[in-house]
Amino acid sequence: MRTIDLRGRTLSPADMLAAVPRATQARAEALDTAARIVDDVRERGEEALREQAERFDRVSGHEIRVPAQHIAEALEVLAPDVRLALEEAIRRVRIASAAQVPERQITRIGDGATITQRWQPVHRAGVYIPGGKAVYPSSVIMNVVPAQVAGVQQIALASPPQQDQGGRVHPTILAAAGLLGVTEVYAIGGAGAIGSFAHGVEGIGLDPVDVLSGPGNNYVASAKRAVAGVVGTDSEAGATEILVVADAAADPRLIAADLVSQAEHDEQASAVLVTDSPQLAERVAAEVKRQAGATRHATRVAAALDGPQSAIVLVDDRAMATAFSNAYAPEHLELHLEDAEAAADSFTSAGAVFVGDHTPVSLGDYMAGSNHVLPTGGQARYAPGLGAYTFLRPQQVISYDRAALADVRAGVVALAETEVLPAHGEAIEARFTA
Repeated sequence: MRTIDLRGRTLSPADMLAAVPRATQARAEALDTAARIVDDVRERGEEALREQAERFDRVSGHEIRVPAQHIAEALEVLAPDVRLALEEAIRRVRIASAAQVPERQITRIGDGATITQRWQPVHRAGVYIPGGKAVYPSSVIMNVVPAQVAGVQQIALASPPQQDQGGRVHPTILAAAGLLGVTEVYAIGGAGAIGSFAHGVEGIGLDPVDVLSGPGNNYVASAKRAVAGVVGTDSEAGATEILVVADAAADPRLIAADLVSQAEHDEQASAVLVTDSPQLAERVAAEVKRQAGATRHATRVAAALDGPQSAIVLVDDRAMATAFSNAYAPEHLELHLEDAEAAADSFTSAGAVFVGDHTPVSLGDYMAGSNHVLPTGGQARYAPGLGAYTFLRPQQVISYDRAALADVRAGVVALAETEVLPAHGEAIEARFTA
C-alpha cells in the first residue's frame, strides 16, 4: 500500500477531494463499455445477451429464464448450516428494513384542507446479484427483503450464469431466492442484466422494471448511470471500499484484517487507512503485508492493495482525519478510536459507519441486520445505501373542500396573475361561478 502524507498542509475542500485515492481511469473506461453493452441489449435483446454470456461468462445454450425446478433443486441441496445462517440474516434484515417504512401522515392545513403524505411502493423491481469472483447469497437477502418490506408486488432477480454449473445461476443464489419466495430469476450477468431490467427483453418474457438495485463491479455501477432516467436505481454500489480511521491506541492486527477482508472482493477494491499516528501506520503496513500474503486470494488482494485506490493516509490530527473521511465518503467506514461512540456523529458522509473494535465490516456484510448494498465512489456525500425507501415513492394527496378553497381563492388568483398564467386563476374562479 502506498502512503499519502497530508501532514503540515492546509487543505481546502477541493484540495481534500483531490487528495482522495480513486481509480478514476478504471471508472471512466467502465462507463463507456457499460453504455455500449446496455445499448446492445436494448437493440438486440436475447441475441445480445447470449453473445455477452459467451464472451464474459464463457457459457452458451443455457436457459436464461431459470426454471422453477432449478430453484427447488438448489433448496434441496442447500447445506443446513448455510440455510440457518441465511434464515437468521433474513430475519435481522427484515426487522431493520421495517424501520425504514414511514407511516402515513395527515397534515391539516386548515378547516377542510388536508395533505396526506403517503409512501407508495413501486410495482416491479429488479435486483442484481453479482457472481463472478465470489458467490453472494447475502446480497439476495439485502436486495429482496427491503423490496418485500416496502410492498413491491413483482421482484425479478438476475445473476450471472456459471460455467462450472453448466450455465445455471449458482445454486446458493437460487436457494436464497427460493427461501424468499422469488420465482422470476434470470441467468444474466453484469451490465447486460442492468440493461435487461431497464429496457426489458421480450424474447425471454422479461418486462421492464420500475426500480433496479444491487451491487457489482464498476461495470455494473456504470450501467446504472447509463440507464438513469429510464428506470429508477439505487446508488452506484460498485467495487467495494473500506476506510478505517484509527488513533494510536488501535490494534494494527484487526485493522489489517479488515482491510484485507474487503480487498479480497475484487482487484478494483479500495482499502484506505487514515491515522495521525505514524507508528500505527507502520505497524498496520507490516500486518497487511503479512496477512495479505497468507490469505487464500492473495493475488487478488495484492492487486487491490497495490492499486491507486488504496493507501495509508497520514494526517495531523483528528479534525483532519474527519475532514478527509467526509470528503472521501466511503462505502464502509470503520472507527478504531478510543472515543469511537462519541466521535461517530462527526463522520457524516459514509454508506455505513462501523463503530469500535468489535464491529467489522464483515459483520455488516452478513448478519448485522443493516444493508450491505451501499454507495461507492464518493456518492455517500449525497446518496443513501439500499433500504425499503429505495422502493418507495413519497406522494402527497391533497384534499380541499369548497370552503377551504374559498379561503385561498384570492391568493391563488393574485399569484397566477403575477406569473402571467391567468388560466390558473380562472380554474379557481370556475368553482365559484355558475
